[in-house]
Amino acid sequence: MAVTGILGKKIGMTQVFDEKGDVHPITVLQAGPCVITQLKTLAKDGYDAAQIGLVEFIKTKNVTKPQAGHFAKTEAPPVKVIKEVDVEASTDGEAETKAGDRVLVDIFTNAKFVDVIGTSKGRGFAGVVRRHKFGGGPKSHGHMFQVQGSIGASSFPSRVFPGQRMPGHMGAAQITVRNLRIRGIDVEENLLMVEGAVPGSREGYVLISKAKTPPRERRGFAGSGTVDPLKASKKATAKRK
Repeated sequence: MAVTGILGKKIGMTQVFDEKGDVHPITVLQAGPCVITQLKTLAKDGYDAAQIGLVEFIKTKNVTKPQAGHFAKTEAPPVKVIKEVDVEASTDGEAETKAGDRVLVDIFTNAKFVDVIGTSKGRGFAGVVRRHKFGGGPKSHGHMFQVQGSIGASSFPSRVFPGQRMPGHMGAAQITVRNLRIRGIDVEENLLMVEGAVPGSREGYVLISKAKTPPRERRGFAGSGTVDPLKASKKATAKRK
């Protein structure tokens, strides 16, 4: 079995240019290093998964005795953040994964797309204009333009429907962004560069995994493995002549 995901941190955003001169927004992620703290099997636990932890400096006094005993079973270093990730069948020539092994960014060497799970920025208590993008009322004198207006008539339905969009807590929710294209991997520094935005603030923890439903590479669209229709037509014309 091989691990399909890794824990990391969001470093920040930048931009890169491809060979055609097009600019791409990039999010840089510190992917790992991680350690496998436990392997869960179908026979013992009812499902196959790997429990991994992000290797960071953590004071010994901040590790509880149950946690210390759990890490001692696999001789893993104490970690602060632990998550479970899926496992896949190992390919030919690949060593079998076991508890205590390191998980590095090189697991995405042959991958093109990743899914990233993070916690969005907390916005506190917000009104409907900011939280749900309501237009608001008149902005002239004497009007409270940032209120939502009527939420339920008195004759019918004489109540407020469940799920009514109203002011409330905004942000600080788990967000999953799927199919972010990998634009670069730095194995030495454990850096992963993906195209697009990733939820959360800088230094926020994220879970990066191989895309479960990667998009099909179609002809005429940008990206590695695609065919440039203009070049293909020129080649075909040259062969006919």
